[in-house]
Amino acid sequence: MSLRWRIMASIVSVILLTVVVSVVVGYVTTQARLGVFVEELGDSQTSRLAQNLSRAYTTAGGWQTVDRPLSEAGHLAESGLEGERSGEHAGEGSESGNGDALRVVVVGLDGRVVTDTTAELTPGTVAPDLSGRRGTVVDLATNQAVGHVYVDVNQEFLATETLGFLNTLLFITGIGGLVTVGVGVALAAWLSKRITGPVTALTKATQAISRGDSTNLPVTSGDELGQMSAAFNRMASSLAAQRELRRRLVNDVAHELNTPLSVIQLEARGLRDGLQTPEETADHIIQEVDRLRGLVTDLNSLAETEHGELSLSREEISLRDLLASEMDRWRPQAQAREIDLSLEVGSHLPDLHLDRMRMSQALGNVLSNAIGCTQDGGNVALRAQLEGDAAVAISIIDDGVGIDAADLPHVFDRFYRTEDSRLRRRQGRGLGLSIARSIVEAHGGAVDITSDGLGHGVTVTIRLPIDS
Repeated sequence: MSLRWRIMASIVSVILLTVVVSVVVGYVTTQARLGVFVEELGDSQTSRLAQNLSRAYTTAGGWQTVDRPLSEAGHLAESGLEGERSGEHAGEGSESGNGDALRVVVVGLDGRVVTDTTAELTPGTVAPDLSGRRGTVVDLATNQAVGHVYVDVNQEFLATETLGFLNTLLFITGIGGLVTVGVGVALAAWLSKRITGPVTALTKATQAISRGDSTNLPVTSGDELGQMSAAFNRMASSLAAQRELRRRLVNDVAHELNTPLSVIQLEARGLRDGLQTPEETADHIIQEVDRLRGLVTDLNSLAETEHGELSLSREEISLRDLLASEMDRWRPQAQAREIDLSLEVGSHLPDLHLDRMRMSQALGNVLSNAIGCTQDGGNVALRAQLEGDAAVAISIIDDGVGIDAADLPHVFDRFYRTEDSRLRRRQGRGLGLSIARSIVEAHGGAVDITSDGLGHGVTVTIRLPIDS
């Protein structure tokens, strides 16, 4: 069974269970309350009739007007006394409609029947044992009991009326339940489609991505389903970008491998054919092998940062000495292209706990990029200064080709190379800045890059915490 049908079945089952429980509870509760109502009705009728009969007996000095309070209470359908009612008694205590539900028998102290609303007992006869509630009729003038009134509920009538009421209630509740179930089914169908629709779309989009296609999900709401679709779209965009970067990497690595291998092959053939001296051939081959080794080193560094295996061997070092050493390492390359490489170090720079080799690698990657992207005769500056009491900022500033604003957010991505560097066929594999950032972040620092656009140079700033 699909997820949609399971959701619908669950919702409909809950609605049906709720409706059934409501009907049963309502039926049983109403039936119980009717019994309580009958009990209360009998008690109130008995007490009221006893009071009214006491007043009638006292006023008449006997049972002559006993039918008046019974008629006023609605227990005598044909009393013949309606025309004798005075205005002050009209409507007092009237309870029309009780004649069929209640039986009232008035008995004197001598045990003889005074009146019976159902005419089952003849007035003047000795009353048998009577059921129902009993009230005492009192002569208010002497405050002496003169008889009793018995009020008995007509059980057959009551059962019929109760059954009719309960059946009506059950019918109305059932109709309401069916309407509720219908609305619930429609709501369940809409809700299940609302929930499973994005899931189905997500499944299809995932299958498309597994086939190498790129697709996005529509984001139609801001709830969890909408957030899921938005997160998937971000993941799909990231995967597409990584796929493109890896495609570029394959092309670049293939080019990087092909060039030195071709040179080595040509040099070996030249040596074989006697076109070059062994010394010249060895120098060229060593140079190309160094290029290959650099590529392998970058790929190894990338693998370490990818899998979180970057280990640090920290020691307390002088930041001034580290920067001076980097300047000496890269000055020959800068001088070969007449690039002015300068060092500006602020005073009172503290010693830091760093991995000298790793930090040299990070600084070297940035300096290599700066020198490579600076035109002959340009300038590259290496500056270091305190930023408050918590960090040291190391800036590498060049006046080279710069970076387009569209490329700035991606320059630290692995395998990323700007379109300008690809068109100009600059050396590099798009790994240097990514590796540098991983090294700096492993030391607890951060790296950022700024540029005012193409032709305006680049500034890379490395910030290291003093307590690193």
